[in-house]
Amino acid sequence: MTAQTIDGNALSRQLRADVARRADALKARGTTPGLAVVLVGDSPASQVYVRNKVKACEDNGLHSVLEKYDADLSEADLLARVDALNADPAIHGILVQLPLPRHIDAQKVIEAISPEKDVDGFHVASAGALMTGTSGFWPCTPYGCMKMLESIGMVDMPPRPGLPGPPPEGAAGARERPVVARDLRGKHAVVIGRSNIVGKPMALMLLAQNATVTVCHSATPDLGAFTRQADVVVAAVGKRDVLTADMVKPGAVVIDVGMNRTDEGKLCGDVDFAGVSEVAGWITPVPGGVGPMTITMLLVNTLEAAERAAGA
Repeated sequence: MTAQTIDGNALSRQLRADVARRADALKARGTTPGLAVVLVGDSPASQVYVRNKVKACEDNGLHSVLEKYDADLSEADLLARVDALNADPAIHGILVQLPLPRHIDAQKVIEAISPEKDVDGFHVASAGALMTGTSGFWPCTPYGCMKMLESIGMVDMPPRPGLPGPPPEGAAGARERPVVARDLRGKHAVVIGRSNIVGKPMALMLLAQNATVTVCHSATPDLGAFTRQADVVVAAVGKRDVLTADMVKPGAVVIDVGMNRTDEGKLCGDVDFAGVSEVAGWITPVPGGVGPMTITMLLVNTLEAAERAAGA
């Protein structure tokens, strides 16, 4: 068996075309979706990530503002700047590029962002919304992973980007759930990694699609004993070859979130792509898989924030 590739670049192009169309519709009503990106320090990797995000905005009809600060910027000054962006009606999304210098409490900065502008989906209010199934922003990387699963017919996502769906049955304001044509009921999904940015929200999103979810991590003994049972594996630990061919169920879907370097300096993921491709049914490449989808879902979240602000 040779796995089929889930092309993140191709899927991103489709989704970005829809973003551009919706952005044009908002502009016709007098609202230009705006994203502020804040970079503190001169990390080369962060500069690349920020540049790609700003360019994606400009290429797809969104207004972007890049604010760069020296690494010695005080925490108080950064918080003051976030507060000003919260109050700016032309800015609908705020992204503070991580990691921040050690003297700045990253969580405090994240919590300072208005939940209505938390397009990264890192605020505790966004995490709570994901947990309870109420309206909020999804973290961009796991959101992109779910869209990739949707693209191969495994799930149907909520109809409006950025909205996790209706409240749970029995909750205040809950209505009868719409019938979902495709979900992961009866499927076992394994998430390798437990970060707040990818692993934990990824598990919640899979659970919302009725998957039976196992979260594995650095303290999990015999990782392969879990992954060999999985119909879907999401690898998100930032370590090369954490998932090899002998650890994969034939025909499984493998989503590789990792971003690493080979000994030769080439980009690679957490998965042994060549080996696992001979066993899996579907697999995402690195580069060209989850990476472009993460930026695309940032655009979707920013657009959604602007639509909400405009009452669209």
